[in-house]
Amino acid sequence: MAGRINDDDVKAVRDAVPIDAVVSEYLQLRSAGGGNLKGLCPFHDEKSPSFQVSPSKGLFHCFGCQEGGDTIAFVMKIDHLTFSETVERLAAKAGITLRYEEGGYNPSHQRGERIRLVEAHKIAADFYREQLDGPEAEIGRKFLAGRGFDQDAAAHFGVGYSPAGWDHLTRFLRGKGFSDKELISSGLSQDGRRGPIDRFRGRLMWPISDTSGEIVGFGARKLRDDDNGPKYLNTPETSIYKKSQVLYGIDLAKKDIAKASRAVVVEGYTDVMACHLAGITTAIATCGTAFGSDHIKILRRLLMDNGSARVIFTFDGDAAGQKAALRAFEDDQKFAAETYIAIAPDNMDPCDLRLAKGDDAVRDLVEPRTPLFEFALRQIVGRYDLETPAGRAAALDEAAPVVAKIKTSSVQREVAVQLAGFVGILDQEFVVHRVNQLAQWARGRGDKRGPARAPAGNAAQHQQGQAPAAPSGPALNLRSPAHRTERELLKLALQKPALVSPAFDAYGIDEFTAPPYAAVRQCIAEAGGAEQGLAETREYLVQVLDATPNDSVRKLVTELAVEVFHGKNIDESYAGQHLVKVRLRAVDRRIDDVQGSLARLGSNVAPDHLAAAQNEVWVLQQYAQSLRSHGAAAL
Repeated sequence: MAGRINDDDVKAVRDAVPIDAVVSEYLQLRSAGGGNLKGLCPFHDEKSPSFQVSPSKGLFHCFGCQEGGDTIAFVMKIDHLTFSETVERLAAKAGITLRYEEGGYNPSHQRGERIRLVEAHKIAADFYREQLDGPEAEIGRKFLAGRGFDQDAAAHFGVGYSPAGWDHLTRFLRGKGFSDKELISSGLSQDGRRGPIDRFRGRLMWPISDTSGEIVGFGARKLRDDDNGPKYLNTPETSIYKKSQVLYGIDLAKKDIAKASRAVVVEGYTDVMACHLAGITTAIATCGTAFGSDHIKILRRLLMDNGSARVIFTFDGDAAGQKAALRAFEDDQKFAAETYIAIAPDNMDPCDLRLAKGDDAVRDLVEPRTPLFEFALRQIVGRYDLETPAGRAAALDEAAPVVAKIKTSSVQREVAVQLAGFVGILDQEFVVHRVNQLAQWARGRGDKRGPARAPAGNAAQHQQGQAPAAPSGPALNLRSPAHRTERELLKLALQKPALVSPAFDAYGIDEFTAPPYAAVRQCIAEAGGAEQGLAETREYLVQVLDATPNDSVRKLVTELAVEVFHGKNIDESYAGQHLVKVRLRAVDRRIDDVQGSLARLGSNVAPDHLAAAQNEVWVLQQYAQSLRSHGAAAL
């Protein structure tokens, strides 16, 4: 087993890879003020962004689900990696060579499974690309040329060719040090009668990448009539490839999707290529499966899902395409974005359209688009005989619940009027009333099929003094002035330690009345105190996080480290006010404790104990008066 990664190297990786750059590979981030960034949380469904990133501190925290941590924690969580696998992956990106304390440099065969499988796919992609230039691959080059793709286009999308022999890639990867077990696990090879053989043989190969750009699978198109396999053969489900969680072209399209707040969903690899080459660089496709909930989650994070975002589906106009469109509509309510459908003339897909009519026709395809709900309604209504009263009534019965699910009430009414026209019912208000009744009924019973609502616990509410619902950990009462002040002081100690040092480090754990806050104070103490943050705030926060005893405290530390302050001017005066308030309350509590103890003892108190207690009360009262009069100068 590989040795423990050197601590200095782990620190170097944390410092070298900016957290905002890593997180931006998975979701769109926008300014949240105070130097922080915000986006839709990738770890739970939400409509309003409560996920915040602090680039200066190298931390993230979600005020909705309470997930938080540093760059390493983010990658571990989102890609399901071990600590070592994550550090190795980030180190590779940063060009850092890692040292292992119990075994020298890490032998490649000892590296984490995901790292190994991703590496195998990268090498395989290079292998397939090289094969595309060989004489055997002429059939593949002709196929591409016949669909309007030249050598530069193939190179841009990493298209390659898998040789027709039984084990060309398998032998090549063995020579690179991969075991048979790894080859089978990766999906690049499969069991044969005499050992592993290549899964893909004699086919055009499209590499499929995840959102971060790592190749995790392949799509293979058959080229020869004697190939008895399916037209398209994809990588099987593996530990790194889940077809319901990948979108072909997302690595190339994600920046433009975020920038334009628009995504175009097409049906195949060549359609993605045709769209991108025509200038529609927001095009992506599913990989051998219907567009579903997991795909929506990917797009929502990139779109910063809101009412101005657009998702355009392009489907063939045939029966299969119509069925796919209706399937997509079933998940429409999971978007805040508006969804549309675009069908090319003569039922051509984008690739065929580009061949027949050029790039301009492909660009025009996604402009005059039809709302997906309108398309769905026409498909529903079209199944009934609208010449008869019974047919019109049946069409209305099926279509009205669809309209009732539309998010915006004004749009819902407008579409209800359209539905009346589709069905042929002259009394528009009757249809509007019917739809409105269904919508109210759905809301009344909490219909999960209705429009999704934003979670109550978002960052804005949190900063107004309401604690979000946390999955675990002690409850906090942020309506308590004492708890609010303690929270603000801890934020100062974590985010701006220079403003509260060295006074803060003299504060006892018992000066924080909320048990979770006392736990955070203990962690700061174990990390060496707030003064440790004067030289290097980021490393200081890492030390505080390392001192946390459990996930609940760790999540609270990250929350406090990224949460914005309540004040406008965060300066020495602001810090002094909070230092004084926390200390003053602690002094007042001690006075009450001593006086209460004396009252309980009554006449039974010993004279020397009485004198000592009265003296302590007098000293504390003088100190309290000084704090009230002189503020932080009296600390």
